[in-house]
Amino acid sequence: MEVHQLRYFVAVAETGNFTRAAERCHVSQPSLSQQIINLENELGHKLFHRLGRKAVLTESGELFIERARRVLSEIEIAAREIKDTPAMERRITVGAIPTVMPYLMTSIIEQVRQKHPNLVIHAREDFRTALVKSIVEGELDLALVSLPVTDTRVSLEPLFTEQLLLAVPKAHPLATQPIVLGEDLRDETFVLLGHSSALAAQIQRFCGAHNFDPQIGFRCSQIATVKSFVSMGLGISILPQGTRAPEDEGHIVYRRLSGRAPTRQIALARHLQRYQSRGASLFLEVLRENVRPLAATSA
Repeated sequence: MEVHQLRYFVAVAETGNFTRAAERCHVSQPSLSQQIINLENELGHKLFHRLGRKAVLTESGELFIERARRVLSEIEIAAREIKDTPAMERRITVGAIPTVMPYLMTSIIEQVRQKHPNLVIHAREDFRTALVKSIVEGELDLALVSLPVTDTRVSLEPLFTEQLLLAVPKAHPLATQPIVLGEDLRDETFVLLGHSSALAAQIQRFCGAHNFDPQIGFRCSQIATVKSFVSMGLGISILPQGTRAPEDEGHIVYRRLSGRAPTRQIALARHLQRYQSRGASLFLEVLRENVRPLAATSA
């Protein structure tokens, strides 16, 4: 039994298709298929039901998959431990959702660069689903995401909770209203992030809890664009408190929502079995220093 056979086996199990698994492993499909056959012959059991183009794990395959993953994880950890010597330049790849990256993560990255100039940092901004997928596939060392995350392969460390605030144009009638209820937003036009955004989904659930569907006039990919549309009077939005910025003053008015006011929890996400390099440890030290005041405020 060889390591590459285990990698091919896991790839087929996760993609459900021999061709896609071969593309992922950068080998030809016939070569991958033959290695799977060799592995099955060695084990004396079929690992997949071959249903046309679809590959589904057999009972033997279900039993073997977690052990195969564990072996591959241990090999990766051992290799990282060997390579991760004090003399080596550190590298780390981090991620954050669009409502966290420009307002928190960029500041943390800059502080880490100043404190540890030999640490090479790569950063990625994306929606929660894509970031969690990248963590599971080993492309990211860590990411800041909003909860909930249900993938059992991901370790979650809750960091802080923040309120979601109503954002309206300065001339909007709600801007001078001392108390704003969810029901008050029934006839408003909303400016939201895209369909993949966890924040947009949460806002829609909030409206649903108040017995109406939001009238969505605009979908944006960045918070800055949402704010621009709101400041122009094209609609309202609900934004995390941490995205509020001094430059919003005079253009956007923020109001707390009474009653069932929405909040969200930001967590540090990492793979349960991923080896934490020295570089990741250095990054996490600065990260935790920065979020400690936020956690105290939300407690």
